Amino acid sequence: MADPRESFGHSGLEYADRLEREIASFKNVRNVHDLPDIFHYWSQKFLLPKFQALDIPGVTELFVRYVADACKSHHGNMCHVASLGTGNCEAEIAMAEQLVASGITNFRLDCIEVNPHMLLRGRDRASSKQVLPYLRFVESDVKIWHCDNEYAVVIANQSLHHFQDLEVLFEKIRLAIGEAGVFVVSDVIGRNGHMRWPEALEVIHEIWRTLPDRYKYNHLLNRSERMYENWDCSVGGFEGIRAQDILPLLTDTFRFELFLAYGNIIDIFIDRAFGHNFDVQADADRQFIDRIAQLDEELLAAGKVKPTHLIASMRNNSTLNMQVYRHFTPTFCLRPAGLAG
Repeated sequence: MADPRESFGHSGLEYADRLEREIASFKNVRNVHDLPDIFHYWSQKFLLPKFQALDIPGVTELFVRYVADACKSHHGNMCHVASLGTGNCEAEIAMAEQLVASGITNFRLDCIEVNPHMLLRGRDRASSKQVLPYLRFVESDVKIWHCDNEYAVVIANQSLHHFQDLEVLFEKIRLAIGEAGVFVVSDVIGRNGHMRWPEALEVIHEIWRTLPDRYKYNHLLNRSERMYENWDCSVGGFEGIRAQDILPLLTDTFRFELFLAYGNIIDIFIDRAFGHNFDVQADADRQFIDRIAQLDEELLAAGKVKPTHLIASMRNNSTLNMQVYRHFTPTFCLRPAGLAG
């Protein structure tokens, strides 16, 4: 792969340095989705009903559905699929397994990832799962990725919030899917660096004051936080680098067919940093999560805080009525630009 510095010149030195650190930090990370048990408790109780309301079978299964439909419409001809920022390619391998098991084999899935170590792990896993012929491993930064195919499906699974040049990327995707293709996304759309906007932070601080200290240990930063710190995860890397721009840019660029946005306050208590402090077997811990989840739902429904997660499918042009959960339309979920940051 070309040295990113060559593409971006002097002004790209900071970007290239961040990229090098990002690659190094994930060099030996084999599991990037190790969510705590309390997350799965919450998702089954509070997120699953939203999935069911929109007939979403699961994130990976939703991707499979779109690829399967595209493959069938190609009537045996090769169906090209791209997945952006694939990491270790676990989801892509699972997709390939499900498709092949259902008798669908007329697809090639391009796994596009900047980290060679993760791609190598993906290739080895694909080989062991006997789906290597269906996958192509493309080592490329999306900033310089050249789309050489028209793709029936482009997938972004928890990857957009790592990308800096979203405008450039979305234009590439727009051209790649053409008139018939679809762009399917599961991602983070909250404030940059996974920070909280002031209206959400105020609520979290109120809750934090009532928490016993044993719940305040940050497992990612290895420290106890007497008061919750609004930490910017994009410092030195790309985690959430432009998360807050994803939804506005998607809204401006594509037409939504399926749209589900959810979560905000609850994230803090069920994610990797603090979620491991809660015991899913303890009644008091489950009841606490229930209360925070219900509060989150009420604040989101009232528009007092805005969603931090998105599952959606989009096309360049669509005549279908958008499937949306309750009144949580893209417009409703946008945070007004004039609010204080």
